[in-house]
Amino acid sequence: MRIFQSWRYPANWSIFRLDDRLLLILTAIIVGVCSGLASVVLNRLLMAMFNWFHPLRHYWWLFVLPAIGAALSSLFLEKIVKEGAGHGVPEVIYSVSRYGGLLRFRSSFSRLISSALTIGSGGSAGPEAPVVISGAAIGSNIAKYFSLNDRQRVTLVGCGAAGAISSIFNAPIAGMVFAIEVIIGEWKSVNIVPIAIASVMGTEVSRILQGNQIPFSHRLFHINHMDILACVGLAVLTAAASILLTRLLRSMDKIAKKVPAPLWIRASIGGCAVGLIGLFLPEVLGKGYHVVQTTIEGAFSQGLAIVGIATLAKIVATALTLGWGGSGGIFAPCLVIGSLAGLTYHHGLVLLWPSASWVNEGCFALLGMAGLISGMLQAPLTGIFLIVEITGGYEVILPLIIVSAITTSLCHYIEPAAYYMKDLVNYGHLLRPGTDARVLSDLNVSELIEKDCIAVSQNMLLRDFIDIVKKSHRNYFPVEDEETDHFMGIIHLDDIRQYLFNPVMYDTVFLGQIMNTKVEVVHPQDDLADVIQRMDANRLFSMPVLVNNKFIGLISKGTLLDQYRKELMVQTSQSI
Repeated sequence: MRIFQSWRYPANWSIFRLDDRLLLILTAIIVGVCSGLASVVLNRLLMAMFNWFHPLRHYWWLFVLPAIGAALSSLFLEKIVKEGAGHGVPEVIYSVSRYGGLLRFRSSFSRLISSALTIGSGGSAGPEAPVVISGAAIGSNIAKYFSLNDRQRVTLVGCGAAGAISSIFNAPIAGMVFAIEVIIGEWKSVNIVPIAIASVMGTEVSRILQGNQIPFSHRLFHINHMDILACVGLAVLTAAASILLTRLLRSMDKIAKKVPAPLWIRASIGGCAVGLIGLFLPEVLGKGYHVVQTTIEGAFSQGLAIVGIATLAKIVATALTLGWGGSGGIFAPCLVIGSLAGLTYHHGLVLLWPSASWVNEGCFALLGMAGLISGMLQAPLTGIFLIVEITGGYEVILPLIIVSAITTSLCHYIEPAAYYMKDLVNYGHLLRPGTDARVLSDLNVSELIEKDCIAVSQNMLLRDFIDIVKKSHRNYFPVEDEETDHFMGIIHLDDIRQYLFNPVMYDTVFLGQIMNTKVEVVHPQDDLADVIQRMDANRLFSMPVLVNNKFIGLISKGTLLDQYRKELMVQTSQSI
């Protein structure tokens, strides 16, 4: 019985009582291995389905397969595991921001199954986001099993995301950077070390089970000064493609939600549309890694018009798949769209300046991939390191930096919030560590209310009020209705100074005549970030708190800032 109890509570094992960081590192190893295994499982499923369906791609009736896959995926998520459609990365970020990384155990496998159905049947999506939420859920539940605190749980969520990306791309640095830059949003050693370890473990699991190879090999590129200058134009093109994909995804989502039909029917409609596009352009189907390899090798033989159409078709197919309820991520579509956009740009350069000595089209395809990833995620480091690692293209690091930096800047200027973050920002749910919003989110109005205020009646004479002032240490006095106790206004001593030093008015002036009725008020459910903004905007040092139009106390800026400082110290100490 004691042995069973010890397995139920591993945090009590003697090895873990030595140091919290040792516990975090050991659990990071476990998370990295498990998330790596999840990635391998999904990758094997998709490879098997690709090998099965790809030889049949020329049969006209196969256009219904994406519809069937999307419908089954939606039914599985909605009816069996009770989860919403989509890729899940925003849910992970939201959990990290608001709930200390708490994720359900079922999320560790649900997206693997749903995305396998969507992508394997031809849906235009990627496997990366599903493995991210799977790895993150694994990290969250392992943290729960080992009785870790919120801060440690968030780190393990990042470990799961890093291990998943590292495993599926064989790219440990990109996995680590993605987890820190996108999921956690905080560069601290307490996060970096465990996440780096999880990335290594996830990569090693992938290499042991699938072999150690660069996903997209290429020949060496020789970059000249003209190519560097041309990167600026490519960055503009990839930024435009990123914005188009982002807005089309949102438009499709809005249109789909207006259709009066169950989710699985909407998903099948989107899947059917993708299948029809795939009849004419098979390159848009599935995750499309074979298209990426073809473009990088310079073996994509079609001309400018066909490549441009294929780029737009992949954007539309991705929006139809994900916007209408299919399950999957945007990494793989971004790689395909980016490679096709880069190829389109190269064809355009050759057409306009045929005498110039441009680098091979595969280089522009590679740079386009970095641009799309950086633009969609607004995470330039992730874009740079991912492309370098999955292609081995270290010789193009300078143009990679240029394209990623410019694309990210342009996308941020046009769309301030990245694709993953847009809804979270709009609803005020993105609370990054160390920000005012994050600190204030752990405080609320109710715990800051000061109740040592003396309420007065609007029918009270000034003489009686002066007697109350002598007993109070406050400068603020709420005025209430005698019959209903409703809040009527407030009296500040600075505002009535002229009356206080004029005894003639003591028996002739009532408080209702001199109170301030234009008062900014607060309610217990109000957001503290909004409260302090209103205080600053109106130059106020305190505000009355009302419930059902009845005064219950004051909230002062001094108390708020004091509690803010204490909470900041708590959060800072947890991150050391």
